[in-house]
Amino acid sequence: MTMALAPAVPTGGSALTLRGPIGSLDAYVDTVSRIPVLSREQELALAMRLREHNDLEAARELVLSHLRFVVHIARGYSGYGLPVGDLVQEGNVGLMKAVKRFDPTMGVRLVSFAVHWIRAEIHEYVLRNWRLVKIATTKAQRKLFFNLRKAKKNLAWLSAEETRKVAADLGVTTAEVTQMEQRLAARDVAFDPAPDHDDEDGVYSPSAYLPAPDSDPAIALERDEWEDVSNQRLRHALAALDERSRTIVERRWLNDDSKATLHELAAEYSVSAERIRQIEANALKKLKTAMA
Repeated sequence: MTMALAPAVPTGGSALTLRGPIGSLDAYVDTVSRIPVLSREQELALAMRLREHNDLEAARELVLSHLRFVVHIARGYSGYGLPVGDLVQEGNVGLMKAVKRFDPTMGVRLVSFAVHWIRAEIHEYVLRNWRLVKIATTKAQRKLFFNLRKAKKNLAWLSAEETRKVAADLGVTTAEVTQMEQRLAARDVAFDPAPDHDDEDGVYSPSAYLPAPDSDPAIALERDEWEDVSNQRLRHALAALDERSRTIVERRWLNDDSKATLHELAAEYSVSAERIRQIEANALKKLKTAMA
């Protein structure tokens, strides 16, 4: 994880270099915490410069002054087992999107507006990376994923009454609560086991239950017969062409070693490259008709 950013000059202060050791989250947090927080007037002035003049330097100062809030929000998602530094980076993306869309005339502070965008990017990152298999896809499932863990008071399964209460609080069905609870309790299983894996442990690889694509003899025989018939029909169709057309098609499409160019064939037959293209097109049309 790289936390290095370009030097910054916060509003009303001296130059502050926002650069720490690569991968050092503590150094990054220490640096962003020393960037002054903007007053309402400073924030309004910068936001108006960005909105009216597309001032990128103003946007940069707005982003830098709010990095500390991203760190604070990202740390609230540390319980998902994902690197906090990665959560911070995703939150920074949300912050930049918020700065771009911020309307200072609405009378709200940027931090209040940006919380939604910061959390949205972190949510997407958590859902993409918490499990190898996507655990939540619909809107209801996403809401359940982030709220069910908070609603559960202990590690035990929810009772029927607790399930109904959670469903009512979140506006979903009890079946959806139960399904998400099962997903949260499940764990990832390696598709292909390690060489020293022993199924006696009671953990079986999913690959053991999937048939090989060529395991059905009937399908394999049908595929081989289809290829034989197709090759035979192609040979008959080629034989029906005149010698020049057949040679052009073979050298243009059926020669695995080297494909002849239109200009090479035009030189051999003493005609134009366009004429060779016409002969080729007519020959391919006849082959297509014969193979149909």
